[in-house]
Amino acid sequence: MAMTEQQVLIAGGGHVGLSFALLLAHHGIASTLLEKMSYPTISPNDDSTRSHYLDSRNTALSRRTVQIYQEIGLWDELQSHACRIDAVQISEQGSFGRAQLNKAEEQVESFGQVMENAWLGRKLLLAAQQEPLITLIDNANVIAVEQQSDGVTLSFSYYDEEEHEQQLQASVLVACDGRDSTVRQLLGIDTTTYDYQQTAIVGVVETDKPHEHKAIERFSPAGPLAVLPLTDPAGDGNEEYQQGYRRSVVWVCPTGEEDKYLEDDAHFLATLQQAFGERAGKFVAAGRRGAYPLTRVLADKQADGRCVIMGNAAHTLHPVAGQGFNLCMRDAHVLAQMMSAQVLKGADIGDPTLLKRYEKARQTDQKRVIRFCDAVVHGFTHPNPAVKLARNVALIAFDKLPNIKPLVANYAMGLKS
Repeated sequence: MAMTEQQVLIAGGGHVGLSFALLLAHHGIASTLLEKMSYPTISPNDDSTRSHYLDSRNTALSRRTVQIYQEIGLWDELQSHACRIDAVQISEQGSFGRAQLNKAEEQVESFGQVMENAWLGRKLLLAAQQEPLITLIDNANVIAVEQQSDGVTLSFSYYDEEEHEQQLQASVLVACDGRDSTVRQLLGIDTTTYDYQQTAIVGVVETDKPHEHKAIERFSPAGPLAVLPLTDPAGDGNEEYQQGYRRSVVWVCPTGEEDKYLEDDAHFLATLQQAFGERAGKFVAAGRRGAYPLTRVLADKQADGRCVIMGNAAHTLHPVAGQGFNLCMRDAHVLAQMMSAQVLKGADIGDPTLLKRYEKARQTDQKRVIRFCDAVVHGFTHPNPAVKLARNVALIAFDKLPNIKPLVANYAMGLKS
């Protein structure tokens, strides 16, 4: 561990911001993390059982993301609520094309793990609270950012019966404050946006057939759909004798049609049944669902002087293939390593030249993921019969031709970028 007195400011204390702070601490780098929301009061002894059996959002963690959490010693805490993906089934509604990835054939432990956002956030927050190199400040609204030649000053407001303002200084500022990033706007960094005119309906369902650790990707005229395996309250779902029936679902519909899927459980379940057939068994129960308009938002630059834009503030992607959070984790891991190398050399971790090198180093991985997500979305929603035939032939070719599956699987797992 390389210790340093240099400080990092992190704006945004969600999953990416907390993870980045923990990565820095692993390298002996102190950080102060500001979050505009109020953090819940939790303790390591809190009951960790799932209080809302069918009410949660979930994230698919790639193999590389799991490895990153293993590196910082957090995976053992996370694993009890993680459900591995052993197989991935891909097909299109009303078409002949289909393909499957199997962990035995690809010789991997799993393709990734599915975890409830609430559990991941709870464990990240607990770890950050217990880490002496991390200072957490919640209820903080960033109001100004000023850069100097040797540092950056961040001004924020907070309420303690009345409003107060405070300033913090550090060697570098990393903005992980979401798609509508305040820091990005204060720095005058523009974005390139694209409205998919789709809305994702996200929630948890229960089926009468155990999931057997299979993820099902299904393409429909409305857009890509996914059903992912989840753990059950009775156990972590990772033992062969445990039969998991909970599944995370992402249903994409044209924007403007979401209300009927949010308000009517029977209609939602019937629509899923029609789209998936019997692949997942019968959909028998649905929990509370959320609706999220899908827009691609890309920051025009991710390094500006002593400031870095990261997470959804840098790139908000379509949820197809579950690549967004995993891409953010690879970004965070690379920047933490580059800053650690600076510390070992006794150099400035906020050196603008270093931050530009980080931005350049991440371009290939980011561009490939963005192109892949958009190609899948547009390729599987194009109504032209010739395009439909081509994509179904491509699915069959993907399933049958040698050497293609391992390549795609490694990219999907984040093991090659």
